Amino acid sequence: MGNLFGKKKQSRVTEQDKAILQLKQQRDKLRQYQKRINLQLEKERLLAKQLLKNGKKEKALLLLKKKRYQDQLLDKTENQIGNLERMVQDLEFAQIEAKVIQGLKVGNECLKKMHEVMSIEEVERIMDETQDAIEYQRQIDEMLAGSLSQEDEDAVLAELEAITQGDVELPDVPADELPEVPEATEKEAERDRPRKKPEREMLAA
Repeated sequence: MGNLFGKKKQSRVTEQDKAILQLKQQRDKLRQYQKRINLQLEKERLLAKQLLKNGKKEKALLLLKKKRYQDQLLDKTENQIGNLERMVQDLEFAQIEAKVIQGLKVGNECLKKMHEVMSIEEVERIMDETQDAIEYQRQIDEMLAGSLSQEDEDAVLAELEAITQGDVELPDVPADELPEVPEATEKEAERDRPRKKPEREMLAA
């Protein structure tokens, strides 16, 4: 239990993040300093103007010299702010580049593992097997498309007929000739045919 609660959670904030935060804080402080100095300079300018009106030229001149010096400090502050901003941009871009490089590294490692699992010989073997299977299927398609001989077609039809009839064997046709029908019997059959015809018509109706 002690290890469970005592274990420190790993922070996701990197050293680069901390450096960028510090640079931004310094930049913001310099901007606040600029704002404060500008307000002060404006007040001193108005004060120097008032001193001149009151005939206190020396004091007004001294105040303007001080203002000039502070103006030079503001220029230096602006340069420092520019340097800080460029450094922040460089660090942020470096972080992006680091993530890209890390992504490429992971991708390369995955490719290496895949290449180890699937060697060139394995790929060639699979391609050969696939080609053999395609060729075998093509041969079957050609056979089914009508490239069988007449003998093969007859054999296939006979097998189909046997499957349809459930392999039922029909009795052999007798080889003996049928006995001849007497002449009188044939005449009687001729007489009976007209009589039976109406019966068939009635049944058909």
